[in-house]
Amino acid sequence: VQLQASGGGLVQAGDSPRLSCAASGGTFSAYAVGWFRQAPGKEREFVSAISWSGGNTYYVGSVKGRFTISRDNAKNTVYLQMNSLKPEDTAVYYCAVRVGSGPYTTSSPYRYWGQGTQVTVSS
Repeated sequence: VQLQASGGGLVQAGDSPRLSCAASGGTFSAYAVGWFRQAPGKEREFVSAISWSGGNTYYVGSVKGRFTISRDNAKNTVYLQMNSLKPEDTAVYYCAVRVGSGPYTTSSPYRYWGQGTQVTVSS
């Protein structure tokens, strides 16, 4: 499975961009997908995840109520709608396919990773 993340860029605080994660080369619809982010000088952290059907979603506390994850399996794409962005949301955002067992919020069950898209939020 190859993943292509897009939709990042330089935005203003309060803006609402949407990230996309497009997949190819595998049975994308059979797997949960997660978004992680890594800010400069910090470890990669879990942001959000969605089950294969879209019926279950997960968020880190700092984005709950501001970000919404969704998927369109017909288009092999997962989205991350980000609202009310803050400067502390600045990071490289990665999408990944979860193929293993374990918590959705840890990176170990995720095998296939996209290249990341930079989101920079100016105040």
